[in-house]
Amino acid sequence: MADYAQVPSTAKVQPKPFKVEVDANDIQSMKHLLAHSKIGPATFENQQTDRRFGMNRDWLIKAKKHWETTYDWRRCENHINSFPNFTIPVTDPDGSEFTIHFLALFSTSPTAIPIAFFHGWPGSILEFLSMLDLIKKQYPDPSSLPYHIIVPSLPGYAFSSAPPVDKDFKCEHIAPVMDALMQALGFGDGYIAQGGDLGSFISRQLGVESASCKAFHQNLFNLPPPANADSLPISEQEKKGLERGKAFRDSGSAYAREHGTRTATIGLTLSSSPLALLSWIGEKFLEWTDDDPSLDEILDFVSLYWLTDTYARCIYPYRSMFASQSGPSSTPRFAKQSSKPQGYSYFPQELYPTPVSWVKESGNFVHVASHERGGHFAAMEKPEDLWGDVEAFVERAWVKKDGASKI
Repeated sequence: MADYAQVPSTAKVQPKPFKVEVDANDIQSMKHLLAHSKIGPATFENQQTDRRFGMNRDWLIKAKKHWETTYDWRRCENHINSFPNFTIPVTDPDGSEFTIHFLALFSTSPTAIPIAFFHGWPGSILEFLSMLDLIKKQYPDPSSLPYHIIVPSLPGYAFSSAPPVDKDFKCEHIAPVMDALMQALGFGDGYIAQGGDLGSFISRQLGVESASCKAFHQNLFNLPPPANADSLPISEQEKKGLERGKAFRDSGSAYAREHGTRTATIGLTLSSSPLALLSWIGEKFLEWTDDDPSLDEILDFVSLYWLTDTYARCIYPYRSMFASQSGPSSTPRFAKQSSKPQGYSYFPQELYPTPVSWVKESGNFVHVASHERGGHFAAMEKPEDLWGDVEAFVERAWVKKDGASKI
């Protein structure tokens, strides 16, 4: 692992090596709270197994018992620590200082292409662990790795510092912090951004606003129908995807309105009970994926949130994105178009699975791929597919000249 930890000599700021090591008392406290948390009474709604009303009570009973008695956080912790971890200080354009945590696979090749992968909510760096395993297997030596892979924890998530409490900080303020991270690592001459969920908006904003971000790839693209939508081809799978998107807007997006309008209340409420947090977040992993993740996978995400006090610190982006009914596409900085090379991966069980033909109408898309399986957490659910798409996109978006990689 140490070989992938060699920071490029061009870095402007030297990041500090970091090891995830949650205090045993914090783990014990979490389990103590679980042991003393009661589950609400059976109701018609929580007895349904199709999840149309949300969390199923029997699933929660089973999950609580496993989390409290047999779940092993150290297993997850060891997986995180199997990759080089760092923290680095950065300052945003408004002068706010942040400490950003990130995972990295640094190459020793002088022509390595920097790629930043951005998670969303209720995701985290954990989304990308399986993909990082694949990359290490594909490129077992850092000299053969043609990329610098950077996976940050966004401000307020996990081991990154929280946004300031003495001034407003919204979704549109994240991208400049991430750009500052890439600049500090010495990638000011060029890098590629990739993301899903919140990370897709960050990637697009970087592509629009940062001269250093030379291309960007998304696996979520919330796009209204283009003017010529009726004349564009749409597959049967994509038609079902549009129906899924409408159903999500109608009956699955209330959480986002709560995040966006009563951020303080829901943040304080779910920070008081790990079981409540599991019910709120676990529902999303069960509903937004193609195949249900394992119980341990879900508990890894929720445990990371609980053990790092993430939840209340991380839902601030929704105030920009869902404070009104119009949603994220109405936010100007996320809706702007770019002439830079773009890529898109279509996964049918995404929340907003925008048809490929619509996407192609909206910009300079040099690579678009459509998959038969996969949902909202593509990096976790289908790491081979997403990574294959990103490599194919980079091959087309990043032009090699005289042996050196340049856009």
